[in-house]
Amino acid sequence: MFGIYLKRELSRRKKAALVIALGLALGIALVITVNSVSAGMNQAQDKVLKSLYGLGTDMTVTKARTAPTSNSSQRPNFQFDAKSEDADSTQSSDRVMTQGGQALASSLVTKVSAQKGVSSAVGALSLNVTKVDGSFTQGKAQSSTSGQGGQGGPGGTSSGGGQPQVQGGGASFDVNAYSVVGVDVANQNLGPLSTSKITSGKTFTTAQTNAKVAVLSKSYAKENKYKVGSTFKISGTKYTVIGIATPDSSDSTTDVYLPLKQAQTLGDSKNKVTTIYVKATGSKQIDAVKATIQKNISGTTVTTSADLADTVSGSLSTASDLATNVGKWLSIAVLVAAFLVAALLTSSAVSRRVREFGTLKALGWPSRRVTRQVVGESMVNGLLGGALGIALGLAGAYTVTAISPKLTAQLGSTGGMGGGPGGGPGQQASQNTMEIALSAPVSVTTIALSVGLAVAGGLIAGAMGGWRASRMRPADALRSVS
Repeated sequence: MFGIYLKRELSRRKKAALVIALGLALGIALVITVNSVSAGMNQAQDKVLKSLYGLGTDMTVTKARTAPTSNSSQRPNFQFDAKSEDADSTQSSDRVMTQGGQALASSLVTKVSAQKGVSSAVGALSLNVTKVDGSFTQGKAQSSTSGQGGQGGPGGTSSGGGQPQVQGGGASFDVNAYSVVGVDVANQNLGPLSTSKITSGKTFTTAQTNAKVAVLSKSYAKENKYKVGSTFKISGTKYTVIGIATPDSSDSTTDVYLPLKQAQTLGDSKNKVTTIYVKATGSKQIDAVKATIQKNISGTTVTTSADLADTVSGSLSTASDLATNVGKWLSIAVLVAAFLVAALLTSSAVSRRVREFGTLKALGWPSRRVTRQVVGESMVNGLLGGALGIALGLAGAYTVTAISPKLTAQLGSTGGMGGGPGGGPGQQASQNTMEIALSAPVSVTTIALSVGLAVAGGLIAGAMGGWRASRMRPADALRSVS
């Protein structure tokens, strides 16, 4: 009886049912779209953070560099041999400097890994190599003549030629800056190399702790025409390329990867690292591990992914804030309005059915049965609105993914978070700006939330309408007839 009456009443009031369902559908569709866009923002931000953090890295430990003294050895200093016999030969000089924060003792890696809540820790040394090569060209002395021969009188000047003049000569040098990072070959799943995958050749083996081998980033290898098997020199030391690494999600900020001991030798930083990459035993342990490290190792800066996220700016950050704040409150406002409209329309519909409900009560229907009938009709409207809302929300999310609007992210300085800088100032600036394509993934949780909202909307509307219907008396039906 309930089902038959429900079907008949809904078929008689198709327009009213459709209006209620559409109101709920719009609110639910907006919730799905905003949630999916927010999820896309989080994914985009994760890509940005992954490019700076090692994959699986929860935090990094660095130490701020002290102010340089007037006689600081960190100033670039290039020395060339300008002897006349070598003046026309090509000369080259490499300036290798530690990059990022102050160098830390390698023993701190062991100390950090022993902290409670730490799963593993590895050290890395970031270097910046500035290579200057070119040659001096020696000028030649030539005498100028006036074209009128003869000798001058006493006290006069010679008219046969002027003073010798040096013509030609000069210098031509090329400056190239690139980044080098020393990695722990025994634990490559944590640290700067973990965000890339080897697409040509192979990666380091545990036996290559101090081998003269290198892995190059794909972009750096392409720019300099290196391939697996090629050799190159840094400060006179020859290295063999054994692999080409392609970053998983963004342009690499590191050009050359070397075994840690080789990087320490190049940078004159024996048993030193500039960054310690830390993986916690669980996400809930991160804050506690950070506090413990800062307490036990004074002067260090511990940066977590949450700290790093605060340094991301640009259109990605702006859009994320809008989706999180404006979008969330807009969704709530629209959803509340949709629920109120559905409840008011249901209550209004009940008011127009005074004769019907009064007659049913006169025939013996108890108030709870009338209420159940109204709630049942509202639930069907809510589920219909939920189905329409899910369809509209999926369409909106698909549209955002298909368009894939481009967002930019500027990465601020965090005192050595990344695997190493990208070279000179101009190159560093370009690498610190990323372009991310926005997507809008819809999760099962979002669909479940939508179904729950549809049911909640139907219950709220049905509760108001049912309460109104339960208060009607058979006499109300008689008055409406008269």
